[in-house]
Amino acid sequence: MISVFDMFKIGIGPSSSHTVGPMKAAKTFIEGLVSQGLLEQVDELRSELFGSLGQTGKGHGTGKAVILGLLGEEPHLVNTDNIDAMLALVEQEQKLTLSNGHIVNFTRQDGITYHRRKTLPAHANAMTLYAYQAGQCIAQRTYYSVGGGFVLDQDEILATDASPATPITAAPYDFNSALELVSMCNNNGLSIASLMMQNELSVHNEGAIDAQLWAIWQTMKDCVNKGYSKEGLLPGGLKLRRRAPSLYRRLKAEGRNNIDPLTAMDWVDLFALSVNEQNAAGDRVVTAPTNGAAGIIPAVLCYYDMFVEEVDQDICNRFLLTAAAIGILYKKNASISGAEVGCQGEVGVACSMAAGALTAIMGGTVEQVENAAEIGMEHNLGLTCDPVGGLVQVPCIERNAMGAVKAINASRMALRGDGNHKVSLDKVIKTMMDTGRDMGSKYKETAKGGLAVNIVEC
Repeated sequence: MISVFDMFKIGIGPSSSHTVGPMKAAKTFIEGLVSQGLLEQVDELRSELFGSLGQTGKGHGTGKAVILGLLGEEPHLVNTDNIDAMLALVEQEQKLTLSNGHIVNFTRQDGITYHRRKTLPAHANAMTLYAYQAGQCIAQRTYYSVGGGFVLDQDEILATDASPATPITAAPYDFNSALELVSMCNNNGLSIASLMMQNELSVHNEGAIDAQLWAIWQTMKDCVNKGYSKEGLLPGGLKLRRRAPSLYRRLKAEGRNNIDPLTAMDWVDLFALSVNEQNAAGDRVVTAPTNGAAGIIPAVLCYYDMFVEEVDQDICNRFLLTAAAIGILYKKNASISGAEVGCQGEVGVACSMAAGALTAIMGGTVEQVENAAEIGMEHNLGLTCDPVGGLVQVPCIERNAMGAVKAINASRMALRGDGNHKVSLDKVIKTMMDTGRDMGSKYKETAKGGLAVNIVEC
């Protein structure tokens, strides 16, 4: 059973698969050299990026993430204010000072190679790291960033029972489908959140779970609030201006007494735009379940916090645990990787998670939660991943705002129904995966199709 803390991870932008995963993989590679007693022999490190990592890695910050990981940094701990200075020093010296003080060469020519036309067969997001001594390779390892910050190495990707998550082996309620999840809840008189909590309690104490879930919510809120004040252009070649600050000022000036009945949707747009502009700038975000879709779940929970009632510990727990349960179904039975199934696996999954979670805290039944999650994905089927310029900006930022509004509408539709519906969540998850397999590679985070080839970048 996958943990809620695998579905929600505090990290940095702009991409969970292209930034968070590669950073973790690079750190793991160094740890492997240490455990083998090889690190002190190494005088140079190199890396190669394949598939989507090679094609859009420059715009997604993959090279920067590799460097940070080799330096020993972790996505949830790295000081985002110091990143530019650390990278500038590496660029200037063409050397890495590792966490133990050992210095190795890391040249502009060989340090990072972006393969734009070469893909490894196991997964679209692949990277190989090499350690050299006097010009001879003494160690190498290939890693696969499989979405949502999850990483598998070259052995794990081939193992049928390998999981990129840290499994809860003693979980009392191990579900593999929505049908099983709903049945377990009804047979045991549990909500989805309560069932998830029982699984988490098999490995953590309640106080630790509460604290971690609250930290996730606070990080989401902080990200929203920080985005209100960050003016200027987003990094990269698109020269895209941040929209959240001006929208925030307008909404604040209009006040809560605005007679427009849809003003709440403007605030939802703002919440999502704010998060994803922060993500595009490489700042602190919560992977939910990916960075490219990081704005949807915070936007929906902020909507509840502002327009329904203040989010307390209980609401926070119920929302995030329910959302995680839905995300786990996609992780187990399909994919949350844009490079594997397109943006339906990122924005679509986040929309589905948010819709179900909102339904739960609005008092919906287990069946209504499942229905909302199904609606949220059904109307994102076929959504392509076509980032203009290889940046997580266009159409990604606006797409989160649309996904958040769609999640709220899906929840309202489900709450107005009785839980009975024609298409099950399990069927829509299978359809999403089938659609992703059929989708051409140019629509799966390669920046070779869709808007990416029809929009002038500058």
